[in-house]
Amino acid sequence: MLILTRNTDESIVIEEDIRITIIDIKGGQVRLGIDAPRHVAVHRQEIYERIKAGVPLVPKATGLP
Repeated sequence: MLILTRNTDESIVIEEDIRITIIDIKGGQVRLGIDAPRHVAVHRQEIYERIKAGVPLVPKATGLP
């Protein structure tokens, strides 16, 4: 595993067409912005694991009728 240190508004580039930018750092949480081509799937790990397991992804209810 490659470990890199980045500050807010700094980026990491993967290949030529994927850019991960540090948007915000607060406490123990980091907000990332990810620019990638449409054909590249980008998921949080817990969502990816559900997709692999075949568990349907159900959108949260909005409370609207």
